[in-house]
Amino acid sequence: MDIIKIYIDYIATIMEAIGVLTIFIGSIFVMGRFIFQMKSKNPITYKELRQAVGKSILLGLEILIAADIIATVVTEPTLLSVSILGLIVLIRTFLSLSLQVELEGKFPWQKFKIKNQKDNQ
Repeated sequence: MDIIKIYIDYIATIMEAIGVLTIFIGSIFVMGRFIFQMKSKNPITYKELRQAVGKSILLGLEILIAADIIATVVTEPTLLSVSILGLIVLIRTFLSLSLQVELEGKFPWQKFKIKNQKDNQ
């Protein structure tokens, strides 16, 4: 059983690295694309840049939350470790939710943007 815990710990560490790399590489890629397309006929707007960076952050946060959940399998379930995990997941979930609302203009469970709902009524 100890060997399985070691492998699960490695998997959680790898997933954390993937989450960080997703944020880093996604942001660098979008910034590079923004810089190279500044003088083209169809440059990326600031809003599109923000949305693309936000999407890479959002994806990275989701991967980091999954890594935290996987890492809990390895740790002994003490009140302190569960509390710390709960706080980390709560903070990352709040960040993910607020990023998604800023990017899409609506909560994930809403069908339309708030402006669209008023227009449809």
